[in-house]
Amino acid sequence: MIDIFLQVIFVVGLYTFIGNSGVISFGHVAFACLGGYVAAWTTIKPMMKGIAMPGLPDWLMQLEIPFWAAAIAGGGFAAFWALFFGAVLMRLSGIAASIATFAMLAMVNSIYSNWDSVTAATSSVVGIPIVRTVWPYLVAAVLAVFAAWAFSISRHGLALRAARDEPTAAAASGVDIPRVRLVAFVLSGAIMGAGGALYAHSIGLVTPDTFYLGLTFTTLSMLVVGGMGSLSGAVIGVLILSSLIQLLRWLEAGVAVGETTFALPGGVQEIALGVVMILILMFRPAGIMGNSEWTGRLSRSSKPGAPGTDSKNQPTGDQP
Repeated sequence: MIDIFLQVIFVVGLYTFIGNSGVISFGHVAFACLGGYVAAWTTIKPMMKGIAMPGLPDWLMQLEIPFWAAAIAGGGFAAFWALFFGAVLMRLSGIAASIATFAMLAMVNSIYSNWDSVTAATSSVVGIPIVRTVWPYLVAAVLAVFAAWAFSISRHGLALRAARDEPTAAAASGVDIPRVRLVAFVLSGAIMGAGGALYAHSIGLVTPDTFYLGLTFTTLSMLVVGGMGSLSGAVIGVLILSSLIQLLRWLEAGVAVGETTFALPGGVQEIALGVVMILILMFRPAGIMGNSEWTGRLSRSSKPGAPGTDSKNQPTGDQP
């Protein structure tokens, strides 16, 4: 359950930017890395920090705060760097923006993998207090969903979706597209940073590769399966793929069948995620929920060809 709530935080963080802007980001896991190391810097015992990360400044070396404060600090630190990177990246669009976000991820990973005195490079930073109570993660997931929902219905969220669907018309109407993208980028970075700090507290250690391609692929898969334009779809994608991943982990560990043990070979999880993504993109390109939100039933006007609409979802004379 803790893993599911953490994945909800990460995928909702992705949705906050990707779902509203339409710009695919391959670099958001970098903000989770920033938040994870903030948790290491601020919660590990000073003696252990002195051994693993001797280059930390004295005030940070002696600092020891609760896990919830570290999550807030991780979110703030990630938001700061999201503002820094986003001031440049949000002026790009399309594939150029996507490649630039991946370059940001590679840059952060490279720095944290080589900064021995501050991040312990590729060695595992251990000693982070482990929190295995489910309630903090549940509360954090609910707050992340609420923040994403509040942004989506805000003036900035509506303007950003208008720029996503009709950029020329939005710009002509006075929407500052780079600015509204930047607001979403910073908020999503804060959510990812807080999630990264909580992730570190769930396992008790961090390494740069913990927050790299594996987590990037998993979170993007969940968002694609659920629907990039839907907040409820993001959560549904997490639930579906998390259940599949857990089942495959169980089968990879081995299941006793009579006197023999049946076990799947390693790497099946990644193959299964790839197959699911291909099938979804083939038969449901917009994801399970598409651009709709779950309300118990899908609105008729959200489905092309529904009664009272033409093929472009425009009202006809059959419906007032």
